[in-house]
Amino acid sequence: MNALTFILSEDSLRLRFLDLTGLEGGDVRDRIADPRFLGAVLDFLMGHEPDLLAFAQGQNLPPESAVHARHILMGGE
Repeated sequence: MNALTFILSEDSLRLRFLDLTGLEGGDVRDRIADPRFLGAVLDFLMGHEPDLLAFAQGQNLPPESAVHARHILMGGE
């Protein structure tokens, strides 16, 4: 959830995320409770290392924590 908040709070990230996924604001709200959607949000961040590093730094977490969280959200995939 923190990753999604991070993406949506940054104009350039939000626009890129919505463009790449084809989602609209209402779609995001509808999917916010879906663990697989949140895993895909982490995939988006992990797809661009500078974004991942900025997110991790802002959360005071190692970047690898995103990989671990994604693994849990996606059911071990």
